[in-house]
Amino acid sequence: MRVAFFTDSYLQFNGVAMTSKRLENFALRNEHPFLCIYAGNETKQNQIGTVTHQELKHSSLSISMDADLMHDPIFLRHYPLMYRALREFRPDVIHVTGLNDVSILGVILARRLKIPILASWHTNIHEYGSRRLNHNFSFVPDSIRKPVTNFLERQILRGAVLYYRMGRVLLAPNQELVEILSKGTKRPSYLMVRGVDTELFTPNKRTVHDGIYRLGFCGRLQPEKNVRMLVDIEKGLLKAGKTNFKFLIVGDGNERAWLEQNLQNAEFTGFISGEKLAEAYANMDIFVFPSETETFGNVIQEANAAGVATIVANVGGPKYIVQHGITGFVAENLDDFVRYTLELITDEKRLAVMRNEARNFALSRSWDSVFERVYQAYAECGTIKPPIPKSNLTVAPLS
Repeated sequence: MRVAFFTDSYLQFNGVAMTSKRLENFALRNEHPFLCIYAGNETKQNQIGTVTHQELKHSSLSISMDADLMHDPIFLRHYPLMYRALREFRPDVIHVTGLNDVSILGVILARRLKIPILASWHTNIHEYGSRRLNHNFSFVPDSIRKPVTNFLERQILRGAVLYYRMGRVLLAPNQELVEILSKGTKRPSYLMVRGVDTELFTPNKRTVHDGIYRLGFCGRLQPEKNVRMLVDIEKGLLKAGKTNFKFLIVGDGNERAWLEQNLQNAEFTGFISGEKLAEAYANMDIFVFPSETETFGNVIQEANAAGVATIVANVGGPKYIVQHGITGFVAENLDDFVRYTLELITDEKRLAVMRNEARNFALSRSWDSVFERVYQAYAECGTIKPPIPKSNLTVAPLS
């Protein structure tokens, strides 16, 4: 199976980029021909084994969508180059990752060359848009702002689902999104979870033993991540008389300065990766993640692998990862976040059991099994048979 993969994130520090690199590595190890197309600072190509990298330069007109994510309104200028590259590579399937400049180029080329498209959903752009509008227009009264942002969120979701109808087969990271895509597109829609590196992320890399409970967060410090709730959680813990804790915050973004001013006891690492990230996770005791816009939540599994109990919001992908009361808790609101955190920092034995269960759960998540299923989806999407076994992939009903 020859796959051309158009991804919006490869060089960035986010879950999509991490998954993209893992998929590429799986193809390399299994000697699958794989063309990986992504945006960067220059246009260049190189090959390692069966994997070909094609970086395409973003123009000076590119718009910043996030700290390290750009959208180039004239990205289609790369059409002639990629048309020739695809004619030479001869992919059986083109895999795109969503509604972005790189993937739109892939969709247009696939249509032109009559190559089947597999589309995977990675980002809840409708929720991100709503969160940012609420944040940027917080000065507008709720009675006006919220109905407008809610309406726009519904329309963005509707448009995104219509866009995904171009795919012959669709993948999504949680069952709720699988059902939304299946119902809205009438296309075969399957669950694509994520794996985790349990050798990199392990409790054995802990380096602090000072009796201070470290409440961790890892991710982009942006409004859509709901990071300001961390300050409210701290206030709740202090009000309950607890002082033997500190926040360990990994990541960067527009909200960092505000958090630094408003959190009384916190350590900020900025963006880190590799062994430094593994050590940071291992030094956490509880992972507190109030984001409500996640499609999956790779950071939850990384924390689990490091033996960290997790507390997540009851909206979005993380609630499907956490086993409530076993590996962590699913919180309905701010009061729940405070209450569950208090329970764990006042019951050392229960926290130890939960951390052990979190590690055991992570050990059951293999990247190879995830990508074997992705290649089954490629087989259904392209001309290669047989179709995906129903025992291996979760599919939502089409009715």
